[in-house]
This record gives sequence, C-alpha cells and structure tokens, in this order.
Amino acid sequence: MSAPSNPVRRRKVFYIPGYDPFPARRYRELYRTEGARQAGISDYALHVEAADSDGPYGWHASSLIDDTRVQVDFEVLLWSDIVRDSMSGSIPSTYWQLLRTSWTYVASGTLRRLAVLPKGPLIAALYPIGVLILQLIAALLVAHLTGWALSTLFSAAALWAFGGGAILTWGASLLYWTPFFAIVVLILRWFKSRDRRIYAYYLMNDYAFSASHRGATPSALQTRLDEFRGIIATALLQDYDEVLVVGHSSGAHLAVSILADILRANPHRPARPALSFLSLGQVIPMVSFLPDAHQLRADLQFLSQRDEIVWVDVTAPGDSCSFALCDPVGVSGVATRDKQWPLVFSAQFSRSLSPELWQSLRRKFFRLHFQYLCAFDQPLDYDYFQITAGPLTLGQRYANRPPSKSRIDVPVSKYTSVTP
Repeated sequence: MSAPSNPVRRRKVFYIPGYDPFPARRYRELYRTEGARQAGISDYALHVEAADSDGPYGWHASSLIDDTRVQVDFEVLLWSDIVRDSMSGSIPSTYWQLLRTSWTYVASGTLRRLAVLPKGPLIAALYPIGVLILQLIAALLVAHLTGWALSTLFSAAALWAFGGGAILTWGASLLYWTPFFAIVVLILRWFKSRDRRIYAYYLMNDYAFSASHRGATPSALQTRLDEFRGIIATALLQDYDEVLVVGHSSGAHLAVSILADILRANPHRPARPALSFLSLGQVIPMVSFLPDAHQLRADLQFLSQRDEIVWVDVTAPGDSCSFALCDPVGVSGVATRDKQWPLVFSAQFSRSLSPELWQSLRRKFFRLHFQYLCAFDQPLDYDYFQITAGPLTLGQRYANRPPSKSRIDVPVSKYTSVTP
C-alpha cells in the first residue's frame, strides 16, 4: 500500500473496556505483546512504551507503516472501580440478582426478541443462570443425602437402644437439618472460589448490572461518562490528526452515549482532527432492547446520522459473546432514512487465523472475545494495530469497504422509543 497523500502522523486513541474489574495494565501489555507479533507477521515497525505521566492510565506507541512514521497516545477510560462496586459480594445476593435479572428480561419480552439474533450471546446470558442453578441443586442434593444418611443411622441406633419415642423424632430431625445448611453453604462457597475458571458469578454480575435499571444508565456510571466526555472533547481541541475511540464489548454502548453527547454539544466541529469510533465485539442489544433504554436508543439513532464521525463496527461469528454482524442501530429499531453508520463487517476469525491457531482458540470463548485486540497470523483487512497506529484514518482505511452481506439490520427490539 502506498503512503496516503494526507497521512495521520499524530493520533489519540481512547480505549473503553467492557465490564472488566481488572487493572488497566493488562491492556498495555496485551497491546505491547500482540502488537509485536502482528508487526512481525505483517512486516512493519511498532514500538510501545509506558506513559511518563501520573495522570490517566495510558501508553505511547510509535510506528513505521507504509513509509510513514506515526506517533500515538493511548488512554484507557477506566470504570473498573464501578464494576468492582457492582459485583455482588455474597452468595445470597448473587442468587437474588439471578431472579431479578431473569424476571427483567423475561417479563419485558426482551429475552424472546434477543433469541431472534445470533444465539451465542443468548447462550452466554443463560449460561450463568444455568450454572448457578445447577450449583444450587448439587449443593442441596449433597446436603440432603448427607442429612438423610446421618438421620437414618441415628434412627436405627435410637430404635435399637431406646425403642423409639420423642428422642428418635427430635434427634433424626436435628441430624438432618444441622448438617444440611452447613453443607449447602460450604459447597456454594467452594463453587464461588473457583469462579475464575467457571465465570458464572462474573457473568451474572455483568448481566445484572446492565439490567439493574432496565436499560437506563446508573447515576454513578453517568457521572463517569460525563468525565469521559470532557476528556475526549479536550483531545479534539489538541494537535492530533485523528481522535479514535475504541469501545470493546459493553464499552461500545458507553462510547455511543459519550460520542453522541459530544456531537450534540458541538454539531459543527472542524474536520480535523478526524473523529472516529471503532466498536469491537459489541453487545449493545443486551441493553438497547430493554424497556427503559430510551437514552441509549436516542444516542444510537443520533450517532448513526452524523457526518462528523466515522463509525465502524467489527464483530465475528466466531465470537459467541458478541452480537456478530448485528447492526446495533438497525436491530434496535431506531434506524432512519438519514442513517449512515455503522459500517458493519466481520473480522473473519476462521479465515484470518491459521487453521491450527483457529482450532486451538475456537473453544476458548472469552479469549476469542478479546481476539479483536490481538494479532492475526493470516490478516485480511482488519488489523487493530494498523487501525490504531497506522497512517490512515478509520474513514480512509474503510472508505471503499462494503458491509458484510450477512449483516442483520432489520428491526427486532420490542422497545424502540427514544424518549421516556
């Protein structure tokens, strides 16, 4: 590829993570290691170093791609503290979340509408419910069998020694119920201690957070989004050629609301720096389909019509945790005649990864959900590192890219109102 006539030489990238309680350092390390791999595969230069300030967490990258040197400042817009605060600390409260969240999605009719879309995210949503119920059943069954065995042995001994009577009834009952509750608690605690491998509690907290206000934004999160809006708006006044916002997973719908507010406040902003939005592995319908998600639907509709932004949405059918190839504006039922965005296409995991690597990853569902941020050993037209550190803006890179033919853009949501 020849160098562009008006290349990007300085770029600001804002990364908005999904529902993730972990520290931001993991994103820098992921970018550093996977970027080095991709640079080696695709034959370009990419260097990553830590930021030298005490401010928001970020890093610097420099590249030499298509004979053009590019400097990039990365900043992670963190809301992991809100995630941690929202996570249920106790087992009973998690089961209460299960009941409340299930009721929200089922009673509102949202679950039935989500079932029309690709089944991966729905299965992922039902997974923690099924696992937590099975864990409870297993705990109750073991406790019942243990209590039954103890009470039966006691009854036999009491019958032989005393010939029955009140001591038999009271003793058998005590030996059944006393260990019963203790065993249930111990088994459920054991399951929870291994949730780093099972992810049932983590996913339950994730879906419960989205459904806690029936699609409306919680006040603590709205305050943080307002802060993010100010940070991005300030970058748009600085000497960058492009400001690129990357929203991954549930971070995508946060980015939609932030960017919509920025453009409402400044509808005639200058063409430079270019404002670009890359949504990756989005799960927007999990929120936009809920009854009270009026503001999110309004933001989706507004952002989809704007000339001042380029919005590219990348998912992949191999990522069962995202709504692959679902146009979030179209399926949410808020597309208008003036809709321009997003450009929806697939990262094509099965083709952009070698057969050996694809086979090793295809059952690692959570790892695949982060593949958008990783290297591809047979890259096609999606390369996260060229998008974030290359000489082309997002709009230049995909100016002639058609949307995927298999995208879903028909209205599916039961709730399409953009005002309360």
